[in-house]
Amino acid sequence: MNVNDDNLAELMARAQAGNAEAYRAVLTSCQRWLTGYYRGRIAPHQIDDLVQDTLISLHRKRATYDPSRPFLPWLAAIARYRWVDQLRRTYRANETELEDQFVADPVSNDITAKVSLARLLEQIPSKQAHVIRLVKIDGYSIKEAALRTGQTEPLVKVNIHRGLKKLAALCEKA
Repeated sequence: MNVNDDNLAELMARAQAGNAEAYRAVLTSCQRWLTGYYRGRIAPHQIDDLVQDTLISLHRKRATYDPSRPFLPWLAAIARYRWVDQLRRTYRANETELEDQFVADPVSNDITAKVSLARLLEQIPSKQAHVIRLVKIDGYSIKEAALRTGQTEPLVKVNIHRGLKKLAALCEKA
């Protein structure tokens, strides 16, 4: 069977009516479509997990599908939300790893660590370095850092995120 939007819409309508074979065909077709959708958008080793996560979301949201509407845009919306969630998890993990790299080892020389950190922070834009110092090193809240720098809270968060990302790239390069 040629899988297109009309076929998937018809299969999903039958699946919503309780046809298990149609639902199995929908999931199989969606699995192939999602694998192609995520290829090039996310690391290859994460594709299978993300496809499964999306299929679970499709299963949970299957009652919200309106058979009078196209199927693929509905599936693409679910896929995009799952993709964005995966990106957030990945970036949060990278930020945590970077923060862990800067936690001082009690055995190491504190002065050397501070000098190395200062040199790294000099290599990124000053606004990013300043809010990273305030929030990640000095312990100020986002709100306090925003008040001290004159930046908005969302801008402080963006500058921290971008700065940490650049620091991570510098560390990897070194």
